[in-house]
Amino acid sequence: MKTHRTQAIVLRRTNYGEADRILQLLTPEGRRSVMARGVRREKSKLAGGIELFAVSDVVIGEGKGELGVLTSTKLQRFYRHILEDYDRLQFGYTTIRLVARASETVDESDWFDLLQEVFAGLDTLTIPQSLIESWFYLRYASLLGHGLNLDYDGDGVKLEVDARYMYDVSEKGLRKTPSGEVTGDHIKLLRLVGTRPLSVLVQVGGIGELLVLCSHIARAHASVEG
Repeated sequence: MKTHRTQAIVLRRTNYGEADRILQLLTPEGRRSVMARGVRREKSKLAGGIELFAVSDVVIGEGKGELGVLTSTKLQRFYRHILEDYDRLQFGYTTIRLVARASETVDESDWFDLLQEVFAGLDTLTIPQSLIESWFYLRYASLLGHGLNLDYDGDGVKLEVDARYMYDVSEKGLRKTPSGEVTGDHIKLLRLVGTRPLSVLVQVGGIGELLVLCSHIARAHASVEG
């Protein structure tokens, strides 16, 4: 049987039959659906390598149609600290759900890198969750093809450093208004968040007060409820 070895993040696990599971995996090459035979049995060698919030080394064999057969699994990195904080755990579930849904229509290899970096950020409890959320939602929107325009407002006018803006949900962009909460500092931070990895952003100081509004804008732009 021809096999393929790759890294994988588990998006979804569905029980099948008496002891099997069908897994939706996210790999650096895109999504894969696989059958994990006997994985629900007590002594299964596959079970330990298909945890949520983990990156695993997997070997996938050919199956029927597009459904592969999982033949080997090994945990590379388990982000266990996510499980210690309820809010981070819930946001982790949210990122998995959103990426699982989005990757059904936009099968980009970048989804794997996105989830891996989000997991690493959530696993580091000293990184503000609002920063991780802002980072995730901006990239999520960008991968779906509607990145936030941080150069021009909704009317096509270049953003001004000293002006105030509001986020216009209907226009999916910033609109200039004297009563707006969005300042030049918010825009600068959003630009940084949208273009830098989390490992760099955590070294930027003095952004705590700006993050709450930035995360709200990023979430709204990504069209995420809640």
